[in-house]
Amino acid sequence: MNTAPITTWEGAEAYFTFADKPGILMLFTAVGIALCVYTIYSMACHENKAYKKK
Repeated sequence: MNTAPITTWEGAEAYFTFADKPGILMLFTAVGIALCVYTIYSMACHENKAYKKK
């Protein structure tokens, strides 16, 4: 069952966004890491406050 319309790879091109700008790639990576760290930190703070012994 071959339903793909592509029959040959001749003339195929690829577009890589920001591939020639490593500074932007590093910025996106740093923002992603910062968001992950912030999410983990805020979850830990919430859990500590929610289950704090009285």
